Amino acid sequence: MDIVLEFWGDFACFTRPEAKVERLTYPVPTPSAVRGVLSAIYSKPTEFYWQINKIEVLKPLRYITFKRNEIKKIISKSPILVENERTQRQTVALKDVHYRVTATIVKRESFAGNLIQLYEQANRRIKSGKCFFQPYLGCREFVCYFGVSDGSKKPIDFDLDLGYMLYDVFDLHSYVVDTKANPNVSVFHAQLQQGVLCVPDYDSGKVLKP
Repeated sequence: MDIVLEFWGDFACFTRPEAKVERLTYPVPTPSAVRGVLSAIYSKPTEFYWQINKIEVLKPLRYITFKRNEIKKIISKSPILVENERTQRQTVALKDVHYRVTATIVKRESFAGNLIQLYEQANRRIKSGKCFFQPYLGCREFVCYFGVSDGSKKPIDFDLDLGYMLYDVFDLHSYVVDTKANPNVSVFHAQLQQGVLCVPDYDSGKVLKP
């Protein structure tokens, strides 16, 4: 059983991890970014996690470059004087994006409920446009819109070897909320074929973990 939905927006920036200062986007969303969109719509971390199976690119890849005002320091308890810490940084982002995603709900071992009910609840929220918070496409200012897919749109006719791509920044089997996040970065060899990116299971040998 799968969940299929489409999401789109005016801009997107799925930042490559090696671009620490000036943002450079991947050509397609990472599984982590898609999981973030789905979790904004429907999430019960103690009961299940989202497994992304397929990402289809429905509009041609188009890039845009612009500068943004940012601050150089990490916000802490002490206030920051923006005028002293402001800097301009370059962003290479995508524009006018549209994707179709196929995902599976993977229940936790401790979950004893009905898996079908989870799928029904997820589909109801997608159809009615409900979300816990507004999903976004890489950066919070890049609003993500979503809806049920009718399957009529075809992926773009484009192939691209993306090399090793970020899979996720956390261990999907860990759902305990701590005061300090413990990153667990994983990567996989991503290949866009005829506009379709097939994503391996998190527990498969194709996903490289620490």
